[in-house]
Amino acid sequence: MRVNSVHLDTKHRFSKPAVPEVRLIEGVGVEGDAHSGATVQHLHLVRKDASAPNLRQVHLIQSELFEELAGAGYAVQPGDLGENITTTGVDLFALPTGTTLHLGDTAVLTLTGLRNPCRQIDKFRTGLLKQVLHKAPGGTVVRRVGVMSVVTTGGTVRPGDPLRLVIPAEPHKPLGLV
Repeated sequence: MRVNSVHLDTKHRFSKPAVPEVRLIEGVGVEGDAHSGATVQHLHLVRKDASAPNLRQVHLIQSELFEELAGAGYAVQPGDLGENITTTGVDLFALPTGTTLHLGDTAVLTLTGLRNPCRQIDKFRTGLLKQVLHKAPGGTVVRRVGVMSVVTTGGTVRPGDPLRLVIPAEPHKPLGLV
């Protein structure tokens, strides 16, 4: 398990360019990123309640998702879907709420929930939304555009850094929307 790539953007754009490293700030997020802050920064959520805590400080996606999407005919690269950190070797969607991800030497993230796919995904690649948002047999809605987290301990994260998981004690709470 490792960090594949890191991304940030100072503006609220859909995709984020790759950078050599990101600095995570405890309780805030990625230094210099438009979504960092102690209170919610997502433009839609700010309109609802600008004073709400920011449970979406750092967005992560597993690189294996891009491989699956390529198999369905969609070329998606790290950073294209707006994530700050792309991982390799861990099924982020299967982790429970409260899982901690230890990245590099000191950084620690705590998973808060799932990113909700929005129609901007189809603006990026027509038809892609149906690949990352669908119903499983039995009617359960499946969302697969990454997980959200907060910075528990700050630090610098770079591509190639190791990633270690600590799963919380049971009972586990599945990741929900944040």
